[in-house]
Amino acid sequence: MRRLYILRPEPGASETVEQARALGIDALAMPLFEVEPLEWEAPDSGNFDALLLTSANAVRHGGEQLHGLRGVPVHAVGEATAEAAREAGFDIASTGDTGVERLLASIKTDLRLLHLCGEHRTAVEAKRHITQIPVYRSAELPVPRNFPAVADQAIAIHSPRAGRRLGELVNEARIARSTVRIAAISQTAASAAGDGWQTCEAAERPDSMSLLALAARLCDKPDPE
Repeated sequence: MRRLYILRPEPGASETVEQARALGIDALAMPLFEVEPLEWEAPDSGNFDALLLTSANAVRHGGEQLHGLRGVPVHAVGEATAEAAREAGFDIASTGDTGVERLLASIKTDLRLLHLCGEHRTAVEAKRHITQIPVYRSAELPVPRNFPAVADQAIAIHSPRAGRRLGELVNEARIARSTVRIAAISQTAASAAGDGWQTCEAAERPDSMSLLALAARLCDKPDPE
């Protein structure tokens, strides 16, 4: 059985490792990024019908500026994001667990949405008015000393940016991509990692448990003859 390396920032990395080990996966956290807050100014809440939250990091790192927006209902991607918003005092209007596009398709098209997001984000395609304000960013960490250990192992990637960074580091370390198996949270993240991996597959749904189900299969899969 292969070891699974988790590249996402903390505290998500440790949370995912705990979930993976509960499934019997030999998992280890190896964050490539550290989430940090950005300076931002909250707009007038009266100009928006709802908040769009696609990551719990927006709540964790939004700071005191969030207080003035608490009266605005939240549409959240993922239960972890919704739970973080609830704990911060927000009312949840809806929760989607299959990605932001599906969530947007399920709500009214005339809503004025305020998307509190990360500095590095995937563009949201939607036929509605969405104002995006970055409130956090993921800063690159120094290359982990044990990074060469990913050779012959499996890796879980939670974002396109992690996929791109992984590809860069593997090339720099001269690790043969053909020895590495990748479980990606989405097809976009899988594509960002590039080609040449022994296996690079996207989870059926863009959530942690679907990703870990895929990772468990890749970790147990026999090596090719």
